[in-house]
Amino acid sequence: MSHGNADNGVTTPSSTFYEQGRFGRMFPTLPAFSADTPSIRKALVEIGKAGGIMDAQDDLSDPITLITDPAKSAHNPNNPTLTAGFTFLGQFLDHDMTFDPTSSLARTQDPESIRNFRIPALDLDNLYGSGPGASPALYDQSVDGGRTTMLVEETPGSAAKTVDGQPRYDLPRNSQKVAVIGDPRNDENLMVSQLHVGMLKFHNAVVADVKAELGAAYTPEEIFAEAQRIVRWHYQWMIIHEFLPRTIGPATTNDILSNGRKFYNWRNDPYIPVEFSVAAYRFGHSQVRPSYRANFGTSATDSAQQFFGLVFKPGDPNPGDPDDLRGGCRAPRRFIDWQTFFDFGDGRVKPNKKIDTALSSILFHLMGQGTGTPDSLAIRNLLRNLTMKVPSGQAVAKAMKLPVLAAADLADLAGVSGDHLDERTPLWFYVLREAQVTAAGEHLGPVGGRIVGEVIIGLIEGDSQSYLTQDPEWVPTYGSNGTFLITDLLTKAGVVGTL
Repeated sequence: MSHGNADNGVTTPSSTFYEQGRFGRMFPTLPAFSADTPSIRKALVEIGKAGGIMDAQDDLSDPITLITDPAKSAHNPNNPTLTAGFTFLGQFLDHDMTFDPTSSLARTQDPESIRNFRIPALDLDNLYGSGPGASPALYDQSVDGGRTTMLVEETPGSAAKTVDGQPRYDLPRNSQKVAVIGDPRNDENLMVSQLHVGMLKFHNAVVADVKAELGAAYTPEEIFAEAQRIVRWHYQWMIIHEFLPRTIGPATTNDILSNGRKFYNWRNDPYIPVEFSVAAYRFGHSQVRPSYRANFGTSATDSAQQFFGLVFKPGDPNPGDPDDLRGGCRAPRRFIDWQTFFDFGDGRVKPNKKIDTALSSILFHLMGQGTGTPDSLAIRNLLRNLTMKVPSGQAVAKAMKLPVLAAADLADLAGVSGDHLDERTPLWFYVLREAQVTAAGEHLGPVGGRIVGEVIIGLIEGDSQSYLTQDPEWVPTYGSNGTFLITDLLTKAGVVGTL
């Protein structure tokens, strides 16, 4: 979720003319929340530093007690309405919408000069690449000559079995353990990499059903095209009917679907607004738990077999099988039991963290980002709001004719510097605080929810092949009673073992 190009060097005016594959502005006439001065940079670093007002001060000494003992994370409350897996589903969606591998915090950027290396759509091109013909490494060459089925690999070792003896799967990897997938970011952590596996196997399960239904008269190319359509439409339906209502609230979702978009529009093709990519959609960072139970091991009764871990543990001495949940590794225990992350009705699910301005302490000590890049994710986000000239939350709220947060709601910013950040607040911070104040942190508030909802629904509406465009009355054929949830997808994919 980082969008900037330090090498482009192109400056274009903020306009309402957008091209496919580019970033732009939803509110092109609004000024940046601040000029880029040493004073404002110092203030943003102060807000986002480890130990600062955004640090939840979690006790990171033991990943297990972080889950079981609320006192270890007292300033980082759980979300009673959103389960732990939606953070990573949101990350997967982000990687489907945007990809810019040339991000920089060091240079002021005009978003209209930045190239998005992914078509801005929710069409699973991070899964399919350019298709079996142009991206053959993503497809299983042993089935139909590589023309229908995604490549997945069984994780070696006895600990990779479920407790009822079923195999576990990993992303396909080359000899150096680099994932062979449509987007390398989907191997950033174990959760999103295993979600990618689930998507691959869901496609393969649909291919098997399509073959059974259509029969031998159809070519592999026709079978693949039909399976891809079915997968995409179920995925889009799940986004609109499950992810969005949980994330922005059902009222905002229904209003956009019923009454249309008010602020996100385009002349030629959909684009990615900077207000979305640099600010509002980064709400997910506040949902991240410092630690998770990855799985229940191979024994339903021996708790020592269970794998708990911090999201990452800087300096871990075992890069092949570290004690954290980073990606880029393959080992018998590195799999996800999704019952911890999504609600399968068995009482095992764990909650997300609330959407607020308290971030898990582990996110203030990031690793492997290069010289000169801040270790704190909060600092990075705040500085991107500055370098990308994002307008203030107050200015965006006024432009939307929505209630503006009261000064008292942002009083902790007033004393940080003399830059009046309580009056012109970086949009990312504003969206988090708005959710905290107006929705008890359970979902996004009016400004953040409207931006996220309009862009996501708009991208699906702007896709000529989406179900909203092709057949808006379509209902899922998988799932039950005309609904389709992420739990249905993972169950059909066969990646949910019996515990």
